[in-house]
Amino acid sequence: MRPLGKTPTRWSPKVAYAIGLIATDGCLSKDGRHIDFTSKDRELVETFKRCLGVTAKTGRKTSGYNGKKYFRVQFGDVLFYKWLLEIGLMAKKSTVLESLKVPEKYFPDFLRGNFDGDGTIYAYWDSRWRSSYMFYIAFASASLPYLEWLRALTKRLIGIKGRIIPMSGVWGLRFAKQESLQLIRVMYYTGEVPHLLRKRRKIERILTTNGVRSR
Repeated sequence: MRPLGKTPTRWSPKVAYAIGLIATDGCLSKDGRHIDFTSKDRELVETFKRCLGVTAKTGRKTSGYNGKKYFRVQFGDVLFYKWLLEIGLMAKKSTVLESLKVPEKYFPDFLRGNFDGDGTIYAYWDSRWRSSYMFYIAFASASLPYLEWLRALTKRLIGIKGRIIPMSGVWGLRFAKQESLQLIRVMYYTGEVPHLLRKRRKIERILTTNGVRSR
């Protein structure tokens, strides 16, 4: 059992990133004590642990939905759990999550956590526009109110609008090319911030292709 109060409850870039991960791929147990984080990327679980100073072992978990195995860490901390409730998280949050109390200063880190958790970036050549290279960043959630809140914040703090669309059984907040470029600059404001390397490399490949095409 993790000692009570050992997990940080004061905002920082690392904590904000971890909260973004909890908001997407995390779970608060009903017991009022345990927090679970699950991902197909072991690297992401280990980064999550480092951000919060969690020492619990990384295990494996088989999904009851698709039978696939995922990496998982679970730890207990009553004070941290209560703090998560105070900022707006909850047990069984998937379809009912709404706004969270995230300081504006740390919104870029929180947003990057969302992206590494349930976000995606994809690109393609669009022959309708002289073979132009298109790419989009999208954030997925089963909770429409949560994405509406996220959209309102990105509009107010970054100046981009995005668009909420149905996406593979959930909702998606999608940003087109120019707005995606702004998002990337905001989320990766330095090269040292915690991030999922696989997604960062995909972004770099897309930006490289876009740069070559733009010359």
